[in-house]
Amino acid sequence: MLAGILALRISKEIYEGKSRLMDYLRDMSVEDESKHVQKWVLPSQLLWGLLMSVVLYPVLASLREIAFGLRFAFLGGLVFVYTHLASAAPCPDNIQGFVYMKERLFKKSSFLKFQFEMIIYSLILGFLTSFFLF
Repeated sequence: MLAGILALRISKEIYEGKSRLMDYLRDMSVEDESKHVQKWVLPSQLLWGLLMSVVLYPVLASLREIAFGLRFAFLGGLVFVYTHLASAAPCPDNIQGFVYMKERLFKKSSFLKFQFEMIIYSLILGFLTSFFLF
């Protein structure tokens, strides 16, 4: 959520206004749409975290046995690659989006801004998960 808040601050043209890049998402400048996001962001993130933890549960014991740095790199990289860069759903910030999305939706400047958000997110999640597995 912190990474998303930071990204919204530096990338308003992606998420807000009639000419926003992500016009298929709720417009954060429209009060009703913004309220919907505010209402559901925490429950959806908790569900997302629960699902991710269920999938990782079988390998937790093995992860505890490796050094913090390697565990951090593995978990941060896993999140960045599997939930973002190599995601199966085409988005303006991943490989599938580069292949399948219309050019107006896949812009280099937006691609880089999305990477910033996801790198921060992956670093935070990788660090906290690695720390709590210790």
